[in-house]
Amino acid sequence: MDLINAYKTFLNNGKTERECVTAALEMAQAKGFRDISTYDELRAGDRVYVVNHEKSVALFVIGQKPLEEGISFVTAHIDSPRLDLKVRPVYEKDGLVYFNTHYYGGIKKYQWLTMPLAIHGVVFRKDGSRADIVVGEDEDGPSFCISDILPHMAQEQMKKTAGDFIPGESLDIVIGLNTEAGKDNEGRKAILDIIRKEYKIEEEDFLSAELEVVPAGRARSLGFDSSMVMAYGQDDRVCAYTALQALLDLDTVPETTACTLLVDKEEIGSNGMTGMDGELLPNLVSEVMDRLSQYSSLALRRCLKNSRMLSSDVTAAYDPLNPDLYDKDNASFMGRGVSFEKFTGSRGKSGSSDANPEFIASLRKILDDAGVKFQINEMGKVDVGGGGTIAKFAARFGMQVIDCGVAVLSMHSPWEITSVKDIESAYSAYGAFFRA
Repeated sequence: MDLINAYKTFLNNGKTERECVTAALEMAQAKGFRDISTYDELRAGDRVYVVNHEKSVALFVIGQKPLEEGISFVTAHIDSPRLDLKVRPVYEKDGLVYFNTHYYGGIKKYQWLTMPLAIHGVVFRKDGSRADIVVGEDEDGPSFCISDILPHMAQEQMKKTAGDFIPGESLDIVIGLNTEAGKDNEGRKAILDIIRKEYKIEEEDFLSAELEVVPAGRARSLGFDSSMVMAYGQDDRVCAYTALQALLDLDTVPETTACTLLVDKEEIGSNGMTGMDGELLPNLVSEVMDRLSQYSSLALRRCLKNSRMLSSDVTAAYDPLNPDLYDKDNASFMGRGVSFEKFTGSRGKSGSSDANPEFIASLRKILDDAGVKFQINEMGKVDVGGGGTIAKFAARFGMQVIDCGVAVLSMHSPWEITSVKDIESAYSAYGAFFRA
């Protein structure tokens, strides 16, 4: 259970992308990894990382072959569905003080009501200084929540569909109370005074803040048998952690350079400077090629084309209480090993990269030879829905890529469920892939 306990610690310490990168670097440095800026040149066996804006990071173990022959990537995203504070978040309405939010990624909005919430993130002041914020995790300190209508008065609300049960503009969190009747905005002023005193943040500093609202609380073992993990953010940090740990535990110099790549923005389309839909991947690889004295535009293109990637992302676990959503013969079951998805997308494979069968055959051999249990699945019935991953952004470079990750029950909910056996299987699968 050492792997699982360490995984839960990673989840507790990494509820935002920046926190995940910080935790990953602490783990990597303890295993001898160094920032690429400390190297003038690299050689086989070196362990190096490249950070991008504190929210994505690539970690490499340099192999014996030239990079032009390709890299073995395991790539996961470290962003998760959540609520973000708006740039002007503080307001008071009829005595209650709120933070105004905008949800991030695909959520069921009603699931976020009346549960303890915490705020994690960073605030940058005009002078360039920063304040790192974590508030709401201490059970003896302040916490936050989104209120709901009592059932006695919810007749009209209950007539609405789940999607309309609460509008996005109403996902505002309660942060204080004005008890002075007739004195409008006294509560707002009092809350801003507390924030100014405790965190040295002025109201205008929210204009340059990145504050994320997440479920408060620690990762938990689930079930009398402790066979599962229940936690926020397992999509996709369950794959991020196992991919990271598999790379850190490589104890020999691989023939092919191995890389764990942790990226941002997957939940909103992989856009932006820290997501995969752009020049992130070639930029990171170019830094390594340069210090190996192997860089040229053509060599970079050949490197990416000759690379292979496990797009390490979660999939939907078969739900026995909702069997009609799944093709049971092609579903992923909890506890039966890491899951491959030949294609993702929705309905007619829209938005999918669709892995080549020869690549799948080579992966079957790698895992069978290593004794790693795995399964191959589709996400739900054909017309039910689906989802996208980063695989298509890697495939655009011509590399072989397939989705490979852990099955998750209650995906995108505030508390997601995974199997201990599947977490262990993913770790073993990624390690076997790096060593092959």
